[in-house]
Parts: sequence; structure tokens; C-alpha cells
Amino acid sequence: MTDRPPLPPFTAETAAAKVQAAEDAWNSRDPERVSLAYTEDSVWRNRDTFVTGRAEIVAFLTAKWARELDYVLRKSLWAFSGDRIAVRFQYEWHDATGQWWRSYGNENWEFDAHGLMRRREASINDVPITEAERRLTGPRTPDEPEIPLH
Repeated sequence: MTDRPPLPPFTAETAAAKVQAAEDAWNSRDPERVSLAYTEDSVWRNRDTFVTGRAEIVAFLTAKWARELDYVLRKSLWAFSGDRIAVRFQYEWHDATGQWWRSYGNENWEFDAHGLMRRREASINDVPITEAERRLTGPRTPDEPEIPLH
């Protein structure tokens, strides 16, 4: 099995790098690319949906990004210990009718010794916004501040 650094146990620096790598992958909106960060039998809870394994992850993300158009995500490290990382995040997207949304959430991640995520639990809430209220319009910039709470 190939390692996917950074590997646990995490430090503040390596946990932050893992969070940024996840943000970059999810912003690619490439389900196959994203799935490679997870174990073959990874278990997810995403809102009220339960997913197991890479094939289900790919199917879930394919449907997600067909529905959540022009998706842009920001993640920030909340806490870490050993092989676990907690993040908070926001992402913006619009639906097929043109309604924009900002989705707020928290995730708990657990990794195996090879740096692959074996468990992901996400709690997410959606808030309707206008296009003028958007904050996330492209890739993160080096001087971009921490994501605001609301």
C-alpha cells in the first residue's frame, strides 16, 4: 500500500497540510481524485447519507457535483490528535434554478497508518444567499483571511 503523506500522528503543521490537501482535492470536483484520499473501505456519514467504500464515494460525489453547481470550498483546521483531525468548513454553490447557497459544516476525520482517511463524519447546514453575498469565487489566495463564522 502506498502512503499518502502527511501521516499520523499529526502535528499542527501536518494536520494543516492534510486539511489544505483535502480542500484542494474537493475544489477539483473530480470524484475519482477525491476518492483516492480514502481507504478502500472508508465509512462516511454525510448529513443523513451513509457511504462505504471508494465506489460509493465516487457515486456520491458525482451526484453531489451534478446538483451543487460552481462549488467552491474552504476548510480550516479545528483540532487534531494522533490519527484524528476535526475541521470546519464553508462552501458555496448554486442549484439548477440559480439559487445560491452557503453550506456550513464540521467534519471529524480518522486516518489509517498510511495517511488514508478511514472515517469521515460530516454535519452540514445550508443557508440560501444571493449571488451578491458570495464570498468564495475561486481558489484560495495566499492572503485570504480565515473563513468567517457567518
